Amino acid sequence: MPAWLAGGLVAAVSAAAVLPPSAVQSGPTLCPFRRLTGLPCPTCGLTRSWVATAHGDLHTAFQEHILGPLTLVMAVALIGLLVVRRPLPSGRAVRLSVVVLTVVTAVWGVTRMILVARGDWSGPY
Repeated sequence: MPAWLAGGLVAAVSAAAVLPPSAVQSGPTLCPFRRLTGLPCPTCGLTRSWVATAHGDLHTAFQEHILGPLTLVMAVALIGLLVVRRPLPSGRAVRLSVVVLTVVTAVWGVTRMILVARGDWSGPY
């Protein structure tokens, strides 16, 4: 794994643990897609979900983004592998996992966009 990616993971997980949930709930909208369209992109809510997960609020974490807690656990696991200098998993199972996670994220995002556009979404984004 490139050092910049490892550093980014450490910074993101650390920020999620240090930032208070109120800081990400009331902050500015940084997502370019959402700023342009008014609709949430497939990853909108992940930051808020990571912060909620890091602070033990799983109910809010799943409301913010259904995959947030899972992706945070995956990031922490990757950091753990790097710290103990274990080789990162590879092979067909890893590729399949990445494809499945990407497809689920896309399906979740498109579904949420449609619901928001129709006015049927009551959750956060």
